[in-house]
Amino acid sequence: MKKKNRIATVFLLIFLSVVSIIVLFPFYALTIAAFKPTADLMRYGVDLRLELSSLSLDNFRTLFSSRSGDLYFHWYKNSIIVTFFYTFFSLLFSSLVGYGFGVYNFKGKNILFVLVLVVMMTPTEILILPLYKMMINMGLINTFTGVIAPFAISPIAIFFFRQFASGLPKELMDAGRIDGCSEYGLYFRIMMPLMLPAFGAMAILQGMRSWNDLLWPLIVLRTEENFTLPIGLSALISPYEDNLDILISGSIMTVVPMIILFLFFQRYFVAGLTAGGVKG
Repeated sequence: MKKKNRIATVFLLIFLSVVSIIVLFPFYALTIAAFKPTADLMRYGVDLRLELSSLSLDNFRTLFSSRSGDLYFHWYKNSIIVTFFYTFFSLLFSSLVGYGFGVYNFKGKNILFVLVLVVMMTPTEILILPLYKMMINMGLINTFTGVIAPFAISPIAIFFFRQFASGLPKELMDAGRIDGCSEYGLYFRIMMPLMLPAFGAMAILQGMRSWNDLLWPLIVLRTEENFTLPIGLSALISPYEDNLDILISGSIMTVVPMIILFLFFQRYFVAGLTAGGVKG
């Protein structure tokens, strides 16, 4: 039996290694392309060929010295601002709602939770037109608030926090009430520290969602100065000019914040997903 388990583990490791290599191939190709001359990119496109003699830092020099590079770092700052506040408010409000569904019993709880599930299953594209009209009426077009506010409370995050909170020990809440702690005090001082794995997992997922979001910011933001990175990078290619050097080298640098975010929260990530997935 132990031999069979050992063989199964070996095959699983081989399979996961092959999958990891396949997944990393696009990033490898993009990294190599970032160091290739623009002429080679125009001639051959992004490929897997590695010619050490043709590699240089010219694309990154252009990124740090040109006007397009100045715009790129302005978009970078915009994306960081939007991602930070979106993730912060999403974790705060979604955790409060999910916590309420998970630990309290109140009239209409099941109906409200079903509505959350319905919103979670509704494609974002269906909501774009009414949300756009709402942003116009509220005067939030071409503002970061208009990008963040409509999705600051995420139904997926609510569902996740509800699953996690439903497995928390209720005895701690009773003990806190006996000591005179308010309901908000129970959450922020006792229950929230227990939910750190859930916060870590959702911080990564929500941060990645905001950082990579293109459609909604493209609709709300109008001026070049307010663009986020996905919009700005897509605007670099036009029929009248090519900025492949900025586009490729800039695309590589967009990965850095997400790597930092994952490294910062990785110890909570697996624990949060596992616990949130089995509690009900």
